[in-house]
Amino acid sequence: MQYLSELGYKVAPFKIGPDFIDPGHHTKICEKPSINLDSWMLSKNYNQSRFQAGLQSCDIAVVEGVMGLFDGYSGTSEAGSTAQMAKWLDLPVILVLDAKSMARSAAAIVQGFENFDNDLNIAGVIFNRVGTLNHYEYLKSAVLDNCKAEALGYILRNDKIALPDRHLGLVTAEEHSLSKNALSILVSMIDKNTSFKEFINKLPVIKHDFNQFSGINIRDKIEEKVTIAVAKDKAFCFYYKDNIDILKENGAKIVEFSPLTDTCLPDNIHGIYLGGGYPEVFAEKLSKNESLLKEIKIKSDEKMPIYGECGGFMYLCSFMADVNRKKHYPMAGCFPFSVEMDTKLRSLGYREITLLKDSIIGKKGSILRGHEFHYSSLLNNSADKDELKRKNGIQDIYNVTQRNGKKLNLSGFLKNNTLGSYFHVHFGSMKHSGKSFVQACLNYKN
Repeated sequence: MQYLSELGYKVAPFKIGPDFIDPGHHTKICEKPSINLDSWMLSKNYNQSRFQAGLQSCDIAVVEGVMGLFDGYSGTSEAGSTAQMAKWLDLPVILVLDAKSMARSAAAIVQGFENFDNDLNIAGVIFNRVGTLNHYEYLKSAVLDNCKAEALGYILRNDKIALPDRHLGLVTAEEHSLSKNALSILVSMIDKNTSFKEFINKLPVIKHDFNQFSGINIRDKIEEKVTIAVAKDKAFCFYYKDNIDILKENGAKIVEFSPLTDTCLPDNIHGIYLGGGYPEVFAEKLSKNESLLKEIKIKSDEKMPIYGECGGFMYLCSFMADVNRKKHYPMAGCFPFSVEMDTKLRSLGYREITLLKDSIIGKKGSILRGHEFHYSSLLNNSADKDELKRKNGIQDIYNVTQRNGKKLNLSGFLKNNTLGSYFHVHFGSMKHSGKSFVQACLNYKN
């Protein structure tokens, strides 16, 4: 993306799958918000339309895949995979193959990918973590002799371009951006060690119809009915661009605030959206911002619509404990639960929820899709949790299944107009979810 930008292209960045971190890095590089595409959470038409809209005012699209090319939500279906999205959007595929400690075997891998699905256009392969030019020549000759895909070049092993990571994946763009030196090394590698410039000239021109897409891409000035405060800083940065755009499309003015540094909420707001992120990393600093925590609790008691997912839900609980419960940090207390971190992943996967009650994100019976990914869990046992729910007038309004239809014990806690869960919802999965949130804020305003 940096290489293309430096060539003078306006790049439209996309990410396949429910990832928040990669799009953050894309956005910084391209200076244009990266858009998530997902063939399980979202319909084919939605993805195609969203892709079309994202191309506006751009010269070239770069779509980063999810996991391996054929990896989706099961071992028997392509649903949710990069391969399925490539076919839906009619895009050529470049394989990126980790070639460390590999030579002729690389051709067997590429050939296997080519033969696995004949409907895909695998146009080329770039070899990653290559040791030397001589190493690349082995790889290139093996592919040229056995495969249809073109060998486009290689990336040398170099620790200076490695990105740091932690328990939920890469460190976010809000905390760590590639240095100018690292970007310069990367661009130089692409320029010197690949035939990318020639490859670009062979790419097909995408036929697009911007009028096909309605919603999300806001062309006309929309009347702003309400103001929604969105938590945005190093602790809270996991948001789908679509979710914010859908709120805007339905009449919301978005104002950002930082739970880390702002001592009070923005003025004249009618709702709060607390997305996911890494509140556990900044738990001590968040807990010391007492004035903001108290104000959020007051707004919750006043029945202001407040929506918190994953990290945002943790922030709305009473306490956040670190691993082994060595320290407990007080949080907003909108929910009387305590959350503790673990060294192991507690839950991961696509989820489908059916609302059991009217709420700020939809009517009873509405079905929404999204995902769950966290290392923390509620410290309270089932009996204590049920007692706390009863005493505090809290309802669990989610009926949840995973992608294979199996029921899951994932809660959506509702108290007053505050809704919190470990579930990350994509508003594009259910047409009226964003509209419901804005309407709830309008009801509160009135």
